[in-house]
Amino acid sequence: MDDQTKIELEAAAFRRLQQHLMQDRTDVQNIDMMNLTGFCRNCLSRWYQEAANEKGIEMDKAEARETFYGMPFEDWKDKYQTEATDAQKAAFKDSHG
Repeated sequence: MDDQTKIELEAAAFRRLQQHLMQDRTDVQNIDMMNLTGFCRNCLSRWYQEAANEKGIEMDKAEARETFYGMPFEDWKDKYQTEATDAQKAAFKDSHG
């Protein structure tokens, strides 16, 4: 497989993951993702921002989140995220303490 094809396949897989997390599984809370996998949607948007910055593209946290979430983060959060339960917070503290 040539490098360009590999890049295109990786980009397609990333777009599918993004769609899955932003549209198909909005019921999954970021804190649950963090507790189970060690990363969440916010991590993905930060990695996107870091990649842009490494390429000399200035992008701040809010811009990266809006790009990744497809809307301002606060709007997405208000629409889909719930307040973390005490159990979720405790699990996060245990796994990231």
